[in-house]
Amino acid sequence: MFEKMKNIGLINWIMIGMALGAVVGILVGPAIEPIGILGDIFIRLIQMSVTVMIFLAVIEAVGSLDPADLGKLGLKMFGWFASLTVVGAIIGVALAIFLEPGVGIATDVPMDAVAGRDMTLYDTILGFFPDNIAGALAEGNMIQVIVFAIPFGLAIGLILKENPDNIMLKVVTDANEAVQKVIGLVMNFAPIGIFAIIAQVVGTSGLDVILSLGKFLFVFLIAAIIHMIIAFLLTSFKAGVNPWHVVKKTKNMFIIAVTTTSSSVALPTKMEDSEKLFGMSKRINGLVNPLGTALNSNGLSMFLGIAVVFLAQFYGIDMPLSYLIFAVALSSLATLGTVTVPGGGIIALTVVVPYLGLPAASIGLLAGIDWFSGMIRTPLNTIIDTLVAMVIAADEDELDYEVFAETL
Repeated sequence: MFEKMKNIGLINWIMIGMALGAVVGILVGPAIEPIGILGDIFIRLIQMSVTVMIFLAVIEAVGSLDPADLGKLGLKMFGWFASLTVVGAIIGVALAIFLEPGVGIATDVPMDAVAGRDMTLYDTILGFFPDNIAGALAEGNMIQVIVFAIPFGLAIGLILKENPDNIMLKVVTDANEAVQKVIGLVMNFAPIGIFAIIAQVVGTSGLDVILSLGKFLFVFLIAAIIHMIIAFLLTSFKAGVNPWHVVKKTKNMFIIAVTTTSSSVALPTKMEDSEKLFGMSKRINGLVNPLGTALNSNGLSMFLGIAVVFLAQFYGIDMPLSYLIFAVALSSLATLGTVTVPGGGIIALTVVVPYLGLPAASIGLLAGIDWFSGMIRTPLNTIIDTLVAMVIAADEDELDYEVFAETL
């Protein structure tokens, strides 16, 4: 029996779990809510390891690099991630202005007050730097973890130059392998966890919450598709490969991202496929993908851009050009350090909405569909991380085209 289950494949089981969850949620209704604990446990089992995995993966990748290479790769990564995040916000704002998702909307979604976070630019920048790495790891603060991991890995690299027999990098590598094995074991329970998550969301929210704000989700979906097409074409051109072949190789990470709405949970699949399907070197994969999970959030910047315009339209607030430029800039900056787990969109909104003079209580309007908007923004975040890594790997001559061709 288990052999037959194994032959079906984990990704197919996840899709089956998602479909069954939706059906059961519709049939049972709100009474299904207690099953959500299985989904919450699954997410927590992933979360308990993924921050440590990013910490170790960045240390390993940076420690294996020559310091000069790190500077060059860092500039490339920052350029690509920053550009695509801003482009995501621009596409979202522009399409929301054109399609007007917040005009004439009628909804029964309760306008529960959500307290905005009073954070200055000073606080935001200072928040990137940890005062206690143990605290940053415990809180799952990806930015702070990476800020510590980069100089730590750099220090290991410098030590290895002076003393090639030092075993610290090997210890980190072995520990990272063990953590990835733990995540691999937990992923075996993904079909059950995702079944529970979908059943609970559909059962408690019903289809009304999707239909009432369907125009917002429709605009978001169209914007995401446009951004994804641009990214696929650009990557294929830079790497010199067939764009459709690139699309096909993102299937696994797409399914994980859609069903879990968590970039962190999708990271192990993203990293495995980047090497085994795309043919990226371990060096590029281990550096770019973990950093992308924390730093690259085109899906979230797009979501915030659309949400800001949507709420302004909903309340009939004027949007001059200066307002829109500020909305794009703020939507891009607010993605830095935002949690990469379900609910991250609402947390980011509590930063953006007060800055733009919108009622903080209006965040509740989008809270009911945060899961479904997460199903759009998370694949965008996850897949574009991989596309950036592919472009950099090709540029560094560390993309194995034979592996890419063999896994079509």
